[in-house]
Amino acid sequence: MIARRIVGWGRAPAGLLVCLLPLSCRGGAPERPSAYDADLARLERLIAAARGAPSLPGEAAGDLALLLGERSALTGDPRHARAAAAALDEALARSGPAPRLVLARAELDLRYHRLPEARRALDRLSALAARPAVRALRADVALQEGRYAEAGRAYRENLDRRRTWDALARLAHLEALRGDAAAADRLYAEAADELTAKQMRALAWLELQRGRLHLERGRPGEARARYERAGRAYSGYWLVDEHRAELLRAEGRFAEAAALYRELVARTPKPEWQQALGDVHVSLGEPARAAPWHERALAGYLDSARRGEVHYLHHLAAFYADVRGDGEEALEWARRDLELRPGVPALEGVAWALYRAGRVGEARRAIRRALAPGLQDAHLLSRAGLIHLADGRGEEGERLLARAAALNPRYSGGHAHP
Repeated sequence: MIARRIVGWGRAPAGLLVCLLPLSCRGGAPERPSAYDADLARLERLIAAARGAPSLPGEAAGDLALLLGERSALTGDPRHARAAAAALDEALARSGPAPRLVLARAELDLRYHRLPEARRALDRLSALAARPAVRALRADVALQEGRYAEAGRAYRENLDRRRTWDALARLAHLEALRGDAAAADRLYAEAADELTAKQMRALAWLELQRGRLHLERGRPGEARARYERAGRAYSGYWLVDEHRAELLRAEGRFAEAAALYRELVARTPKPEWQQALGDVHVSLGEPARAAPWHERALAGYLDSARRGEVHYLHHLAAFYADVRGDGEEALEWARRDLELRPGVPALEGVAWALYRAGRVGEARRAIRRALAPGLQDAHLLSRAGLIHLADGRGEEGERLLARAAALNPRYSGGHAHP
């Protein structure tokens, strides 16, 4: 669904299927499944049915591919994303550029930062270029590439045509990047008003975005209230737990954060969660407990890169810079990320890797490029301040650090990767 955050959105006896999901079954009778688990079980049943459908091969392949794409969006599991990508490619090879399949492929590519692939997919829909869905995805590409004014124009034009919840959310995200948290919150609230009673996962996602706005402005209590609303709207959602863990870290409640990250890793061994768990153990003064989690995270990142995937390049740059303290190795990964995704996050990654490598003059020039679009982010401004101080630009460094503190007085260097 939305770039940086979002990230943007078998038949078995029911009791047996529920007990196989991450729920507790007491006395042989399963508890009521969470909303997330119920949706996942429904999708698994539909996927099994699509695999055995007697319809024409092209139709069946397309239906299956779309269901696998929906499962990938629901779980956020890279393994499910790989299965969906393979199925979509197979379906497209059988049926040609069916718009619904091309859009699904472009959405998947965007979610995993494959911008050239997303552009190629959208180019196949040139006859439908004026459609809001196509325009929105092209704007999402522009956003990830750092073309913020272009993305903003497209988002506003789509809103002028029709005020849908996802169009409002896209513009809200851009306003948040530009530093207008109040405007972003209003747009997210308006987006929530557009939802139906059946769109509870979307409501939870919007509440998480509003909560994160508060967290990024140093208001953890307000963030927690939004996260609790999200959990009530759509129970069992891993994305809510991920945000809660990030909040606990920001509050310095590291033992509680570690417990929550362990639960997340037990559900899906995503390397970014493994690294977060290692980082929390470092914060607790437990380097021996941190080390195996960091090793697992690095192995996961590198395995993804060896597959040709690109969504962990930024994580690799940050890992080598901040966990290993190897600025030169971090710079290799940061530059690869910048080649594919030439936006502010990648520019910041290059600047920080140069700083870690002791190349502070180059780091200052790189971070100035990251600051040029005028995004208002405490993490970016804080790093820019440190780089300027290291390069002997004390007055400018202090000014940047003051701007970071004005945005988020509680900022302590934590960062959730886009």
